[in-house]
Amino acid sequence: MEEKDLKIAHNMMKLKLKKLAEQVIVITGASSGIGLATARMAADNGAHLVLVSRNEEALKTLVEEFEEKGQKAIYVKADVGIEEDVKRVAEAAIAEFGRFDTWVNNAGVSIFGHAIDVTIPDMKKVFDTVYWGVVYGSREAVNHFKNREEPGALINVGSLFGDRGTTVQSTYSAAKFAVHGWTENLRMEAEKDRIPVSVTLIHPGRIDTPYNEHAQSYLEKQPGHRGMIYPPEAVAEAILFAAEHPKRDMFVGGQAKLLSILGKGFPRIMDKIEEYYAYPTQHISKPSRPKDDSALHEAGFGLHERGTSEGWRRKSSLYVKASKHPVLSTVILGSMALLAHGIIKKK
Repeated sequence: MEEKDLKIAHNMMKLKLKKLAEQVIVITGASSGIGLATARMAADNGAHLVLVSRNEEALKTLVEEFEEKGQKAIYVKADVGIEEDVKRVAEAAIAEFGRFDTWVNNAGVSIFGHAIDVTIPDMKKVFDTVYWGVVYGSREAVNHFKNREEPGALINVGSLFGDRGTTVQSTYSAAKFAVHGWTENLRMEAEKDRIPVSVTLIHPGRIDTPYNEHAQSYLEKQPGHRGMIYPPEAVAEAILFAAEHPKRDMFVGGQAKLLSILGKGFPRIMDKIEEYYAYPTQHISKPSRPKDDSALHEAGFGLHERGTSEGWRRKSSLYVKASKHPVLSTVILGSMALLAHGIIKKK
């Protein structure tokens, strides 16, 4: 084995990632919601940023915001569903900074509508952004890290609906299931081939972002979260922790972890719960926005971290904070397993 191969193998065993202040981070979907919160948090921690979105005006304003604070960022207007656009993102990062250290695949858009009502072209557009955008970004990231002597991080943002199906958002859920499968497969291949990359899947619960306003709606009522909702900063916290510390999975919100446990352990019972609970908690009492006012086929409005929701808005995710400490995380997970067992026994 050559000296370079020995160094890579050694780093794979340790996989020590850089501190945020030493990193160049690529963030897709950076103009709103989770991506915007992550960009601001990363900049505040000293990272250099490559911001990606279809909304060029929002990206320009965001870069100016960072520059006024002495923070370094560039932007690339790109549609992640187009492979050539994603290649341009990697090229821009290397041209400006000589490298990137973390790549965050965050861009996404949803459809609210029954599975048999959503048109095939709309379904394909969701998959272009939600699934193929992750595939294109992952390939650029892994190929970049392949020949490096120091590890980098690939962070894919999944969903609680990628762990468990739901009603009304069948297309989005199916695309996120594909993201989860792709990430798991890629992680194993990269490890087997000793590519120095930490591959993390983020599992957000319901997050207070403009996700609902950007979605294509086939419903009479406006898509919106109802119930327990977490702030986008909680997802940003999980993403940036994974950028510094190799993690297989990061769940944002106990609801996301509990849904995963119950969905895998008691699928039929969860079918009934989802059939009863999911629909009324995915819309609010306002009329739905017009279909042509969505961000499915065109860029949506930018520079908003939060969106339309009703319910208990959490200030943070205790599960994310616990996940930073393995012992505490194990205790909480055990408690959740007991809770799940109690719920099932009552059924």
